[in-house]
Amino acid sequence: MAQSNILELMDTGYPVAIRFVQDTASSQTDMLFCELVQSARKGDKVIFSEQGCPVGAYVLSRDAPRPDDYYHRSGRYKDRASAVEAAISLPRLVKQFSSIQLFPLIKSYDRYDILLLFLSPNKAMQIIQALSYHTGLPSEFRTGGTASICGDCTAAAENNHQLCISLGCKGSRKHSKYGDNEVIVGIPKKLVIPIQKGLDTIPGVFY
Repeated sequence: MAQSNILELMDTGYPVAIRFVQDTASSQTDMLFCELVQSARKGDKVIFSEQGCPVGAYVLSRDAPRPDDYYHRSGRYKDRASAVEAAISLPRLVKQFSSIQLFPLIKSYDRYDILLLFLSPNKAMQIIQALSYHTGLPSEFRTGGTASICGDCTAAAENNHQLCISLGCKGSRKHSKYGDNEVIVGIPKKLVIPIQKGLDTIPGVFY
């Protein structure tokens, strides 16, 4: 069988639980969303309503402008039109909330909305296979190499209620420094048990 416990797939750190909370006092931090996620990965519990990344602020549906100018200045697009198209393509969280809680997930029955994992490609493949075990259908996700943690694996996973995988983005790899050999996996809570059951059943890579 594949490695069976979804909470033990990461080589370093804890899986990160994301919970969208209503009716809490607002709190601001200058840290970026991806940096806060890494703090939770190391064992910290974090709660905030505003964070320091302009792209993350837009993606997480705070009162922030679309990052057209930010992308245009980045040098990653050939012209302004391409930069604007990239910004338009960003997922944006639909769910309303007052604050976001990030915490290391140790017990799978804790209350949360999204589970974030930082995995080797091999283990990310096992997650996909474990979900496909139930229906035979492939997982579908998209990424532009931008807003990987906040957009690809948080907003898109929550909005679409589906497994999302991202290869990362320049910003999150630069600022939060997860491994070059890691990809990010975002899992809505409703899929955690089916994936766990699949992991308990499918053969391992080397068997």
